[in-house]
Amino acid sequence: MSAICGFAWQGPDPPSFSALGDAMPQYGAASVGWSSGQVALGSRHEAAGKGIAQDAERGIVVAATARLDDRAGLCDALGIRHAERNALTSSALVLRAWTRWGQECPRHLLGDFAFAVWDDRRRTLFCARDPVGVRPLYYAATPRGFVFASAVEALLACGVDDALDESTVAAYLTRVRLRSRERTFFKAIRSLPPGNALAVQGGRLRIERYWHPEETPPLPPASNDAYAEELLRLYRQAVDDRMADANAVGVHLSGGLDSSSVAVLSAQSAQAQGRPPPIAFTWMPDADAATRRTEREYRRIDAVCRQEDLPLRHAPLTADDVIAMLRRDGALPGVHAHPAEEAAQRVAAAEGIDVMLTGSGGDEGVSFNGLGHDGWLLLTGRWHRWLRECRAARVAPGIMFREAIEPLEHWFDLAVWRSRGDASVREGWLIDPDFARAARPLPHRNHHHVRGLGMKPTQWRLLHLGHLNHRLEGWAASGAARGIDYRHPLLDKRLLEFALGLPTEQFRQGLWRRWLMRWALRDTLPIEVAWNQSKVETMRRAPLHKAYEAARPTLRQELEAATPTRARYIHMPQLHHRLRDDQPLWTPRVVHPLAALHNALQFLDF
Repeated sequence: MSAICGFAWQGPDPPSFSALGDAMPQYGAASVGWSSGQVALGSRHEAAGKGIAQDAERGIVVAATARLDDRAGLCDALGIRHAERNALTSSALVLRAWTRWGQECPRHLLGDFAFAVWDDRRRTLFCARDPVGVRPLYYAATPRGFVFASAVEALLACGVDDALDESTVAAYLTRVRLRSRERTFFKAIRSLPPGNALAVQGGRLRIERYWHPEETPPLPPASNDAYAEELLRLYRQAVDDRMADANAVGVHLSGGLDSSSVAVLSAQSAQAQGRPPPIAFTWMPDADAATRRTEREYRRIDAVCRQEDLPLRHAPLTADDVIAMLRRDGALPGVHAHPAEEAAQRVAAAEGIDVMLTGSGGDEGVSFNGLGHDGWLLLTGRWHRWLRECRAARVAPGIMFREAIEPLEHWFDLAVWRSRGDASVREGWLIDPDFARAARPLPHRNHHHVRGLGMKPTQWRLLHLGHLNHRLEGWAASGAARGIDYRHPLLDKRLLEFALGLPTEQFRQGLWRRWLMRWALRDTLPIEVAWNQSKVETMRRAPLHKAYEAARPTLRQELEAATPTRARYIHMPQLHHRLRDDQPLWTPRVVHPLAALHNALQFLDF
């Protein structure tokens, strides 16, 4: 685990370099930095010296937080001798890549990374982030200069303006999907989007996207078996790479296709290396033998653990977890992991886990479920075919109809925003009515360049939306606070580009969604997992509701005794009303009511 920071300044009073680094103690005790005049780069790491690399002769300095894949291939491309390869840090490899390819170097890197390069000859500060945004990078650009860091807290600690971005606040409190990959809760602070690089030269900032998922070329035609074989090869490689430097590995396990496949492949990788198996963590509570036999969720989890002899840890959310999470500042990325992950992190940290593998990214990549197909049928007038497929799949037409508006979701969200005067919607949102009327939606430009209907355009749009970036940044920040590095095999660039190049029929064949993923893993996963199509997760969600019910009295008392600094953004009478014991925390007529309550309480900072 590591973090980077730095600045390139033109005006007087540059930021405090020590304040930048000191604000990120969760990334390790060792801190190293370099500065020259108005430019500074720094790294915070568990071991001193790993985050900085220099070439004094060429005037190049690199600060990187990186886990690079296919190091052998990169070294071959850079002409690095075998004798010196093992001694090279990731920062040193990035420096060699910059020397060889300049601003094109991010295209040649595989893995999870965020780095900054100061090139003295060009008088340029260059920053880049990995294609899917596993490693965060935030920045603030002012007339006086440019400052960046791996954590929002670091930028605030060195004097960046902490005024809130009220459009972001409003979108968060209403759960409207007008998310931006760039904007944070603070006006002055931006997140460098995944797959993007920026350059600061002569006081001017330029941002360019270097990874374009929609431009991935199609794969050559092949049989189901040939595609499945290549998928499994790439998947195993992605898992192996993410376990290579880990001491103690944990893995999420919900019983679904993505998490189960990561758990099984990581167990097999550990066995091949002669290492102990990873520890599986589930958000579900422990249960008696009868429940485990009758409930599908438990049966799938137990089948995976039996097959691979995995130790299983139950980590259901408790009232104390809820209270601890809601006491943190809701404007910082570290609180935006899933609430149930709070308990998993607590249990994992007690087990000494330093790497947590997740199934994130499967829905957007190789286990894509064909979203967009039904919308294409409806919007192109193929209604009879759409109804036949609804009946054949035994899915309610109302559920599948929601897919039809996916290409128009921007306009749909604006319509929802404009309906905020409706009492039931406002009650569910818990946003202050006056603030809601004055707020303006975020500009929705994340995927304006992706056009068309059907599966492929939908898959491209999913990768450009802010939801995945939001999740990865939240898990990265919250995990760092407990010494846990989150890694996501299904978001491996090689595996993603393979998925993006597949023909659409590999995602849906007959009644089967996620077809190729199932076919590739048919002999690897337990049969009840590989061919399960149910997404019902009643047992996993029950502890979440129970924990909030148990936390309600404490939350109500603390809120009544406090004077929240951000109360003007919240419909406080409704919030107090919802926290009363005689009121339900969630109601069927309000969409995502518990999430709206969680967001309001977390943002209040009380």
